Amino acid sequence: MEIITRGERRRSWTADQKSRIVAESLGPELTPTEVARKHGISTGQLYTWRQRHLSVQTAVVTRAAPRFARVELTPAPSPAGAADPKPAEAPPPSTPPSPSRPEGLIEVVLPGGVVVRMDAHVDGSALRRVLGALEGR
Repeated sequence: MEIITRGERRRSWTADQKSRIVAESLGPELTPTEVARKHGISTGQLYTWRQRHLSVQTAVVTRAAPRFARVELTPAPSPAGAADPKPAEAPPPSTPPSPSRPEGLIEVVLPGGVVVRMDAHVDGSALRRVLGALEGR
């Protein structure tokens, strides 16, 4: 019969050490898995600490419910020298503004997120050269 025991004894972490490790795992420099490896703990242990740490923080920090900001509208100031200010009349309803893009706009989205935009009057051979150059990147 063979008895296998662990080579190292079980470690205990202070609350301060756990907080520092959790804070490091929440930072942008390392992923949680990398932080766990760095400190020799399992990712499951780290996520348990994170959950406990974050639930304690949210229990302590209470925020007011979001609400809209109060806005007051006032009439525009009258131009200098105007003797009889008239109340501003609402402009008549108009048609929605036309799109600001030119007529016949062509948009090509290439794999990798590259977007090429041109109008309907593009030179075909120039477009082929541009697309060929982007394809060869």
